[in-house]
Amino acid sequence: MPAVPDPPVPAGFAAAYQAQRARFPGLSGWQPVHTVYVPADRFSSGTVGAWRDEALGLVHAHLAGPGELAEVFGVPPATAAAVHAKLLVKLGREPIEDLRIDFEDGYGTPPDAVEDGHVEQAAEAVAALHAAGALPRRWGPRVKSFADGDPERSIRTLAGLVRGVTKRAGELPAGFTVTFPKVLMEDYLRQFADVLARLEAGLGVRLRFEMQVEAPQTLPFLRAELPGALDGRLAAAHFGVFDYTAALGLPPHEQRLDHPACDHARHVMQTAFAGTGVELSDGSLAASPASGRAEDVHVLWRRHAELVRHSLRHGFHQGWDMHPSHLVSRFATVYAFHLADYDAYRERVRAWEERREAGGGVMDEPATIRTLAAALRRADAVLP
Repeated sequence: MPAVPDPPVPAGFAAAYQAQRARFPGLSGWQPVHTVYVPADRFSSGTVGAWRDEALGLVHAHLAGPGELAEVFGVPPATAAAVHAKLLVKLGREPIEDLRIDFEDGYGTPPDAVEDGHVEQAAEAVAALHAAGALPRRWGPRVKSFADGDPERSIRTLAGLVRGVTKRAGELPAGFTVTFPKVLMEDYLRQFADVLARLEAGLGVRLRFEMQVEAPQTLPFLRAELPGALDGRLAAAHFGVFDYTAALGLPPHEQRLDHPACDHARHVMQTAFAGTGVELSDGSLAASPASGRAEDVHVLWRRHAELVRHSLRHGFHQGWDMHPSHLVSRFATVYAFHLADYDAYRERVRAWEERREAGGGVMDEPATIRTLAAALRRADAVLP
């Protein structure tokens, strides 16, 4: 029987492979563990320092040592000392990783002249923080939604802040991103991307934005092709728990991050953007300590820690923080999460690389090893 030659490589393979590489580049670089939202009328050059001081004050008053941390957050005693030490270092050096100056729900709808004034004040504060070396690694505004029917106000605030900061600082400092909320129509995303393209002319930087997933109407148009359709300007997708659960008709006491309806929305976000390089962020806890008493502070910390752990277990490594007390529970929970399995993950990766048994009856697959290695890289980037 004559030899049958191998079939040729299918026509069009090269183009399909190139498209795959472009559509699924994967995540790269550092991602913050949180985004802090501060209403624009309350934002100043002293905001970062004030949040730092309040968070550290709460630690010193109500989390004096590893023993207290282990009891409040359920951290094993063997890990508690390391978490406590890292928490103090982090709060002292970098209490806020990503800062959003909020001109939307947390701010309201004042007259145009008032909002214009707050834009100028915010630009002055950002420039001052930048000059002092205290501007968070990520920063920017959350503007009003196009769904409100007034895109002009949203654009005016964005343009005013960008130009105001650039004028005062001599540049647009690194880390700028803008949050675009309540995306009820896919067309709004394209329109906003076009606004950024026009605004960036002359700045010498590329402007990107993060969309908020705050309504069930948004889920159907989330897909892997979306970032490419937006010229690569979509940097992240952030979940908005309260608008989303309200839109579903959930009662107030069920409007929470760990509700199954929110799990569904997050899984849709993960499915749509897996491998695309679009970062994902969970939402917030709209609560602060009921008083300055230790019991009330601990109640808040425990609840916030539950939600942060829920996010981490579901693969969401970022969330929103709305009060200085949240910084304590955010960083403590994140550090405990990464430290809990760090040594075991490292041993399993080494065993795989050395072609030996990992022990404990574990039979790792290549995909699992890639996940373990990614978890180690994330931990190294997160832990101070």
